[in-house]
Amino acid sequence: MNVFIDHQVRIRAVAVGPYDNNVYTVTCLATGRGLLIDAAADHGPVLEMCSDTAIERILVTHGHGDHIAALDQIQRALGVPWAMHPDDVEIAGRIPDESLTDRQEIRFGNLMLHVLHTPGHTPGSVSFVIEPVILSGDTLFPGGPGATRWDYSSFGEIMDSIERSLFAYPDPTLFFPGHGPGSSIGAERPELETWRRRGW
Repeated sequence: MNVFIDHQVRIRAVAVGPYDNNVYTVTCLATGRGLLIDAAADHGPVLEMCSDTAIERILVTHGHGDHIAALDQIQRALGVPWAMHPDDVEIAGRIPDESLTDRQEIRFGNLMLHVLHTPGHTPGSVSFVIEPVILSGDTLFPGGPGATRWDYSSFGEIMDSIERSLFAYPDPTLFFPGHGPGSSIGAERPELETWRRRGW
């Protein structure tokens, strides 16, 4: 389904797998060229969503298995490279074709997507920005940050990523996470200190 569309860009989402992972396509409407965000769980619905977009790359928000479970099947079908932040190579157990870096710009069609390194959930977690939309992976959800229960994750770091990187965008900015519904920066910003005090 379309989660955002204007005269330049269309963002679609499909939820797949036992964890209801959101997989997104971001398409330049002028050229039909686009990007796939994450490669979760079930390649069938994902490839169906991609059917009217010339996907140029698969971008991975982070290396957890539920976000890359269908990577091999999807990559074989699309014949495109996949990219991830190098700090998540150990978690993913594989080396990407391309490495993502903070503030990197990725052109597709006539448009540009920006990479933000937003560590905390994992060391290599990233968010993708094509204003006025952020695809936040498992960094930010409505109601708080993503989980930080593992030895390699950090609550303080994820909170800093949210405050310094994601909350740097204006209140009307929409964000769509790796699971569940989206929200806006303005709706979540007032809760930042409550989240910090809560500590999880």
